[in-house]
Amino acid sequence: MSSDTAVNSTSRHPGNVGRSPSLLDASCEGFVHDLAALSPTDATAWGIPGFDGELQDFSPEYWGALADRTREMIADVDAFDDGTDDSDDEDDFDEVDHVTAAVLRDRLCLALDLHHHGEDLAQLNNIASPVQTIRDTLLIMPTDTPEQIDAIRSRLSKVPAALAGYRESLAEAAGHGHVAPARQIDEVYSQCQDLVESPSLLENLGVVKDAPEIGAAKAAFADMADWLSEQLANHAPREDGVGRERYQRFSHLFVGDSVDLDEAYCWGLERLREIDAQQQAIARELYGTGDVRQAYRKLNEEPRYTLHGQEELLSWMQKTADDAVAGLHGSAFDIPEQVRTIEAKIDPAGTGGIFYTPPSDDFSRPGRMWWSVPAGQAKFHTWQELSTVFHEGVPGHHLQIGQTLVERGNLNLWRRVACWNSGHGEGWALYAEQLMEELGYHEDPGTRMGLLDAQRLRAARVVLDIGVHLGKKVPEGTMVWDATYAKAFLRENTAMDEANLRFELNRYLGWPGQAPSYALGQRLWQQTRDDAVAQGMSVADFHREALSLGSIPMSILREQILD
Repeated sequence: MSSDTAVNSTSRHPGNVGRSPSLLDASCEGFVHDLAALSPTDATAWGIPGFDGELQDFSPEYWGALADRTREMIADVDAFDDGTDDSDDEDDFDEVDHVTAAVLRDRLCLALDLHHHGEDLAQLNNIASPVQTIRDTLLIMPTDTPEQIDAIRSRLSKVPAALAGYRESLAEAAGHGHVAPARQIDEVYSQCQDLVESPSLLENLGVVKDAPEIGAAKAAFADMADWLSEQLANHAPREDGVGRERYQRFSHLFVGDSVDLDEAYCWGLERLREIDAQQQAIARELYGTGDVRQAYRKLNEEPRYTLHGQEELLSWMQKTADDAVAGLHGSAFDIPEQVRTIEAKIDPAGTGGIFYTPPSDDFSRPGRMWWSVPAGQAKFHTWQELSTVFHEGVPGHHLQIGQTLVERGNLNLWRRVACWNSGHGEGWALYAEQLMEELGYHEDPGTRMGLLDAQRLRAARVVLDIGVHLGKKVPEGTMVWDATYAKAFLRENTAMDEANLRFELNRYLGWPGQAPSYALGQRLWQQTRDDAVAQGMSVADFHREALSLGSIPMSILREQILD
């Protein structure tokens, strides 16, 4: 394995190590704590104490309060910027402050633009809207002490008000003609029903099953499901696409850069052709035929790649993640001590998603990768999923986010815990998958086929997502993209099973612009690395510098890394 990609936990930026917090840092600190009070679920995710028993109500007033506080923060940035003259005065911006100000303006102005267009009020999909926020936050809350159980009971008691407020927001958005597609309403309806019916995730939070708070929360989710089915669904459009104007806003938010959508669509198709040729070559190497689908089936039949049951899956995930940390630390990366622990978990929601939850800011809660196994799935194939562990663990999200959290001497609280850009974060994780091949972790042609399958899926997402939401003609030119064609296209370009495929397709249709941020972000990471190396920077220095900056928009990352 090459050791020229070592990453240290300190930045090379001059004067940044041990810098004193600035006025802008203090303002960001206050901003995060205000956000924690407004959005207690975020406080739990960030590890900020004092809010675990609380729950925001997701009402129009809540979204308005977030927007007001965001405007105040932008005004603070402008005021500080106007007052700096690049002298040596302690009140002036240093290099870190300049980056912080640029990131704040980019992220917060985009958030306000979405609020102005009512996107926050109307958000409803199968993965990233208030129902999932409530459910998933309950899942990560600690249950070790009576006080922690009391916090869960308290938060459960606030679920009825939270869902009532959420309905107010959805109703107000509907009054302006802004309703999620029927497909997403059906998905969230089913997720609410899953929380109502036993066995329910709500019954396994450490609170006694007959607690009144659980009964009230179940009743609230039942009411939510009924309202979605009987009220909102009547106003829902059947079309999934959001159109170019809305899509462009979402794309900029998620990628962290302006994207030429038509060029990206063509690039995605070309990337699919490249990957297909590589997979055909591996199929011939393995089985003497270039039939990729047949190779998938044969790999799934090989006992050495097959796991049976969730216990075997969990054990394999944990060992694979631990082995990656041990193998990479001190050779390919210098992994901070706090980041050398990661937990593999099974998500009881059973939606079919695979995701990562970061450590708390003080690392008292470790980073975790979660597999949400759909009901009935009992076999898992390691040739296909090795890259997933690298994506969620090390050197993917766990190293990337953990590296950000240890940058206390340079990055304020907002930069460490509250600023997340999908193109940067998901792009890095996908880049990390490819990096593991460079480091020698895919000498087995079976797992190399799995890596290419993961890369192929992400390229297919670019084409599918842009195609559906912009109403483009399909590659054959015979029709316009729709959900039926999208499903067949996705099935053709991935080895995932049908349950996961259904979840993923509905995710892309309901969360426009997010799925392409993986491959487009990876593309920007690779381009930035190539340009940095061309300017004389080593790969080691590139990784060290880039990760020390935290999750920032890719356009700002390029400005900071390149001369």
